[in-house]
Order: sequence, then C-alpha cells, then structure tokens
Amino acid sequence: MVGSRQRRPESVGKVRVALGLVSGVVAVALCVVLVDKYVLRAEWWQVRHTVTGEPVAPQSEVGPPPGPLTVSWEHTTRTHHGSVAGYDGVAYQVAQGQVATVSGRGIEVRDARTGDGRWSYRRSGWTLLGWTSTGSRLVAYFERDGDRGDRVLVAFDALSGGLLWRRAGERPAAVSRTTLRWPAGSDVLLTTDEERRTLFGVSAVTGNRVWRLALPRGCRLFEGGAHPSDGRETLAALGLHCAGPGSEKGHRSLLLAVDPAKGAVRWSRRLGSKESPEVSMLDGVTLVSDGTALRAFDDGGRQFGVWDGDGACGDLMCPGVLTSGRLVVVYHPDGSGPDDARMEAVDVPSGRVEWRRDVPAYTALAQAGGQVFALRPRLSERLLPAGVDIVEPGDGRVATAPAPFSMDPDLPGVRPWLAAAGGLLYVAVPQAAPRPDGAARLVALRGGPTGTGPAELGGVPEADWPDACTLLKKPDLTAARMPDYVTEPRGASAGSVRLPRPVSCTYEPRGGKARRERGDRKAPGPEPSAAGSAAADPSASPELPEKPAKGGEPDMTVRGLTVSVRWVAETDQAASRMLDALQATQAQARRRHDIGADEAYEIGPTAGMIALRVGRCVVVVEANRPPGAAARLARSVAFRLRHPS
Repeated sequence: MVGSRQRRPESVGKVRVALGLVSGVVAVALCVVLVDKYVLRAEWWQVRHTVTGEPVAPQSEVGPPPGPLTVSWEHTTRTHHGSVAGYDGVAYQVAQGQVATVSGRGIEVRDARTGDGRWSYRRSGWTLLGWTSTGSRLVAYFERDGDRGDRVLVAFDALSGGLLWRRAGERPAAVSRTTLRWPAGSDVLLTTDEERRTLFGVSAVTGNRVWRLALPRGCRLFEGGAHPSDGRETLAALGLHCAGPGSEKGHRSLLLAVDPAKGAVRWSRRLGSKESPEVSMLDGVTLVSDGTALRAFDDGGRQFGVWDGDGACGDLMCPGVLTSGRLVVVYHPDGSGPDDARMEAVDVPSGRVEWRRDVPAYTALAQAGGQVFALRPRLSERLLPAGVDIVEPGDGRVATAPAPFSMDPDLPGVRPWLAAAGGLLYVAVPQAAPRPDGAARLVALRGGPTGTGPAELGGVPEADWPDACTLLKKPDLTAARMPDYVTEPRGASAGSVRLPRPVSCTYEPRGGKARRERGDRKAPGPEPSAAGSAAADPSASPELPEKPAKGGEPDMTVRGLTVSVRWVAETDQAASRMLDALQATQAQARRRHDIGADEAYEIGPTAGMIALRVGRCVVVVEANRPPGAAARLARSVAFRLRHPS
C-alpha cells in the first residue's frame, strides 16, 4: 500500500507532462493556423483597393473627325514581370465611360474623358494572370507568386470598384497570353478543371457554378496560347487541341462556340492546323487564324471568308472590325513581305468582297460612328510619327493624319491597340522606357487645331520644313575631314502630300563608292526606320577597324554620315513630346546636354546616333565612325537650325 501511494504522484506527474506537451503542440499548431489565416493570408495587408462613388456617363460611339490630332491625356503602365513567364502584357478596355488598364500588377480604372483615376486593386505577393468582364462586372484572376496552386477569382462592380465576391481554386478557361483576357458573357464567366477537359460556367453575380460542359472526347483547351479564345455577351469561341485523325501525328485543332448563358455548344469547326489558333470575336463575326489561313465565321458558324497562307496574319492576329454589315479586315497576301498588307471589305451575308486595296501594315483597327480608324506604325518611311488613317467603309477612301507620337510595334509588353468613343481615339503602344522593364503607353487623342498646312503634316505648312542638305555647311564638313563629298538627298511623302525639300541627306567622300566596292568600307547598314529603332541604329552592325592612313595615323574621315529631318511639329511642346516618344522606344538612350539643342539624346550603345530638337524641328544625325563624330556634327546642325542662313 505504501509503495503504491509513493508511485501515484510520479505517474500523475508524467500524465501532466504529457498533457502539457500535447497542449503546447496544439497551441503552436493553432497559432500557426491563425497566423497563416489572419496574418500571412490576410486581405488587410496584401490588398491595396480603392473605390469611387463618383458617377460617370457613357460615351457616344464616335471618334475624332478627320484632320490633325492632339493629346488629350496619356498614362504609362510599367510592365510587370511576374513569376510566370510570358504573362507580362498590358491590356485595355474602353466601356461605360471608363478605361480599364490591366497588367500583372493589378487593375487601374480611369475616367475615359479626363484620365483621372477612379478605382484600383492590387495584391502584394500575387500576380494578375487573367481578367474578363461581362455586363457591369469585372473579374480578375490572381495567383500567389511561387505557388500556382494558390489562386483566387475576385469580382468587382465595374463602375465603383466595389468588391462583389471572391472564390478560391477556380481556373480560367483559355487565358490569352498577350491580353490576359478570357471569355465571359451574359453574366457568366468560363472556367475549367486542371486537365482542361471540362468547361464550367461561373455566375459573375454570385461566384457560384451554374453549368458544366464536358469537352469533346480527346480534346482539351490550349494553354499558354497568344490568343486561344475570345468572347462577347452572347457567344464564346475557344480553340481546342484534339487527338485523332486529320493532321500531322494524329492531332488536330477545333474551334468550339459556346453559349455562355446556358453552356450549350452552338457550333464547332475543324481547323487546318494542330497549332493553337488566334481567335478574335467581333459583334456577329468570329475571326480565326490557324497557321494555314485566316477564316471568318458568322453567328451560325458559316464560313463566309477565307484568306489562305501561313503568313496571312504574320506574328499578330489580323486586325478586323465589323461596321454596317461589312467585315473590314487587314491581312498579308500569300507570298507577300511583312510590310505588304491588303485591306478588304466583305459583305457578311453574301461573303462578297465589296472592295480591296493595298495598305500599310496596319497594327490595329477600331470602328465608331460609321468610320474605321487604322493605326500605322509610321506615317512615312523617313518620318518619325506613327499615322492614323480614317477609312470610309463603303468604298475604302482614306484620310491620313500623323499621330503625336512614334512607335515600335516589335517591342514587347502590349500589342498595339486602338479604340474610339466620345470623340476620342485611344491608342496603346509599347515602349522600352523605363528601362529595362519597359512599359505600355496609353494616349487619348482628340481633334487638334487645323493649322494653315495640310492635315497630313499636322497642319504645318510644307514651307516650314528645312532642307536636310543645308543643315551642314562646307566648313562643318571640312572640319570632319570631308572637304570633297557628294550628297544623296531623299524626299518623303505623307498621304497625298509630297514634301518639296529633301528630309534626309547622306554624305559620302567623293570616290567613296569606289572605295566601298574595293572593300575599304563596311557594307552599308539598313536604312534607319522612322522611329529610329534599335534595329536601325548604325552601331548595331559591327564596324571594321579603322585603317591607318599614310604615315600610320588612323583615318579620321567621317563615314556613314546622314542628317534626317524627322519631324516639324506645330509647337515646341509637340516637338518635345515627339522626341521623348522616340527615345522611349530605344533600348538605350542617354540625355546629352552638350549639343547646343533644346533637347538631345544619344541613341544606341555608342555615340553613332544623336537625336535632337531645336524649336519645332526634330533632327537625327548619324555617323558610323570615328567615335564622337555624330555629336560634333550634331552641334553644327543645332547651330544651323538656330541661325538659318
């Protein structure tokens, strides 16, 4: 008895220790769960969300009138390089009097008339990888950085930015890699399962699933395609990758059209390639580029137009709009070059081509007020601005105006984009600055002063343009060791207007062509583009080493000298904006304060190109060698512009 009493306190102590350990473990686990839920995953510190109660009125469906254009407002969105490669684009939408800007950083909504901010949403530690809109609701898809399994859909009221609901675990169906958008319509957004073999309809009102649709046997949605799907309120079209006969290695692609309200298949069509198609939905027409042809289908799935050729759309989807029952589309004819394009107007009911004509390689189209607006990368080959054409859809007549900016459509970040509403034209273009990430630049344009000159030159008279061959005088060239030289002047046109004086002047030492044929000089590089892009930089081509002259000293004669008048703006401010747009498209640009101009930039990795502004004139001076020659001659050009003879 005594022994048992002595052992009882010892056993009780062990039990208490065990219970204490268990309680400690439970407490620690509970703390971990609570910290994870209410701190690490809490909305209060991850989310930056602003809303608005200010009303906004819808805009009329009309763009600016023909004639010069000026900037109403502009905004730049920096490119976001998240943890998922390839989803670093920026997308835009104009609707209900607002402009929505969507990037990996989140959503930013502005007043479409003024550019003032209305509401925004961002999540720290998350990347936006998809978005869609239907009715008065906008839905965004976020993934946690470093954990693709942790994902959430967040729905907002499109006008106020108020939070409607959140739903974890859903996966959007066929997100576009370039626009980040996926299909939705009739207040239903489309999602899919992990295997991408089933479609679900999720209510944009409640966030609950309302229907389920199994895809055809052996088919699954494309993932990571440039633009594998698109949708409007009454129809969604998705590209499917299907196993089976009909193409190389037993695979084929299919286009599936679905009613988003009910989840019913409206129609499906087999495509000509197994590759992921690019899909574009217009109001009543579906355009599909499948790598073998561009195809146009009406609402019932009838193919009423086809443009053959694996290069019909090039690297981007063919621009197209629907207006007055006509499909107006731009494509590359089979066997043509990348800069050769053709515009056609097709009557949708009959499939008859009403007119066609050769056009510049338009990068984007928009329609409003019975007019078609077309964005061209450059107004003219030797001029700096981009161009905007207003096309009459009935017969293809064109009115051309310069855009108050330059662009390089080959830069990453955003596909060139165009929309028209409320008398404004909205243009989004990529730019290299801020470097190295780059950005998308959104510019809202309105009709500008008509001026006394032609609209094709922004209202500036042709007589205001200086002769490029008079911007360097004989003493300037003698100092550059070119006492004896020949000039090669080149002109330019803008629309139907031909400038009377040369806009570009190339200087060659007399006999230089003969020396070049003997191999004393490098082969000339490509002609500079109007935007002065990196590919056009003379320093982009490797230079031959300097050959010593007689006596063993290096040859300091200037080579590859070209002076180009790229633009004459209506005001100094407009010219400054044009020069800033030029440097913003360059991979490398450095401000120079020693040129004697109002503004100047050194373009490229060497000092082989100087872009400068004096007053309303923007001029580019290029010299392959010797180093520093371009800057020295640019000082002379700046002096001549300030003191014209």
